[in-house]
Amino acid sequence: MNNLSISIAKSREVVYSDNLVLKKGVWLYFILLLFEGALRKWVLPSLSAPLLIVRDPIAIWLIYAAWKRDIIPYSSFLVSMVFTALLSLTTTFLTGHGNMFVALYGARILILHFPLIFIIGEVFTTSDVVKVGKVMLWLSIPMTILIALQFYSPQSAWVNRGVGGDMEGAGFSGAMGYFRPPGTFSFTTGNTMFYAVLAAFIFYFFLERNKINIWLLIFAAISLFIAIPLSISRTLLFQVVIAFFFACMTGIINRKFSGRIVATALLLVIALSLIATTEVFQKSTEVFSTRIESASKFEGGIEGTLLDRYLGGLLGAIEHSTSQNLPFFGYGLGLGTNAGSMMLTGETTFLIAEEEWGRLVGEMGILFGLAVIFIRLGLCVSMTLKAYAKLVLGQPLAWMLLSIGLLIIPQGQWAQPTALGFGVLVGGFIMAAINSKK
Repeated sequence: MNNLSISIAKSREVVYSDNLVLKKGVWLYFILLLFEGALRKWVLPSLSAPLLIVRDPIAIWLIYAAWKRDIIPYSSFLVSMVFTALLSLTTTFLTGHGNMFVALYGARILILHFPLIFIIGEVFTTSDVVKVGKVMLWLSIPMTILIALQFYSPQSAWVNRGVGGDMEGAGFSGAMGYFRPPGTFSFTTGNTMFYAVLAAFIFYFFLERNKINIWLLIFAAISLFIAIPLSISRTLLFQVVIAFFFACMTGIINRKFSGRIVATALLLVIALSLIATTEVFQKSTEVFSTRIESASKFEGGIEGTLLDRYLGGLLGAIEHSTSQNLPFFGYGLGLGTNAGSMMLTGETTFLIAEEEWGRLVGEMGILFGLAVIFIRLGLCVSMTLKAYAKLVLGQPLAWMLLSIGLLIIPQGQWAQPTALGFGVLVGGFIMAAINSKK
């Protein structure tokens, strides 16, 4: 009996050690996601091109290590996605553009990075995801200071230097002569997603205040609300509102969170009233308001911004495929990415479509493109049902992360490496929170 107990203890120790190695790989993937832009802009600008795929070797190693340890979980979503990607890779050479490097660059999105969602869900626990949230709260304070400097500095300033040391700056057009700051990322998209994920964690910690230092939580919340107008991003505002809506839903679904939601709302009102008196917040809010008004004139207000951008993507992709007489198997993987267009034409542009679903249908054709879209949608439906079940049991982590996951997993512009990284990590964190035992 003693020998049996010793054997079981040793096997558990081996499993724990294996998972610990994989967890370190996930943490490295996370750190590189946050700071690869800083490397490309400020530290190693001469290597900005290869650093674009700096996380790919980590993805390859994680898949190999997980396969070697036999801990890649079976999932119909994973099998279907990889199978569809391999079929599309074949048609890319048979009927598409035929460029091997462009095709492999496009295929890596679905073959290398998408599987990480399931690997992270298998090796991470709720405790690991909470640690990630705490790190993001700590980082939110210096990140907000950084984007404030970028917001108020000219594009020629070192803090605004672009990828590869570009002296024209990394800021994107905003309003009133101010530019959207990218933070530590290559482009403003990464900055927006960082704060959107941060919002999900902040509202989670307000629901589970015993897991975080209250002063850190308050300062992180203040940093978030200062960052919203500084970002000049309507998308970020929309995502923070969605996160707050999900937090309110927790009080309706599970009554034990009702009082915490009310207390959270009061704290947020107090925090907003305090920061609203600062000159930094007032000026950035004026710029942000101008941006919203000018953009609404072109996009038709709320209907154009929300319905067309977030709900019309599928219909638009199908309509584009029929109206433009796209090939049945598409033009080939990778053609819709900026890197792919650079390799083929020497220019960074959208050769197919800027929207994710339009890109997928254009690259892979109506059959495989829609298959990938529905796999991503089906995964989100599965996550939603399981996260809801966890919330009923009093575990809101997966539910709160779902507030951003439902936006960047099905429709995230995964052709852009930063958006891909956030989609993979958030999906993996949701899976981990679902799979982890209380």
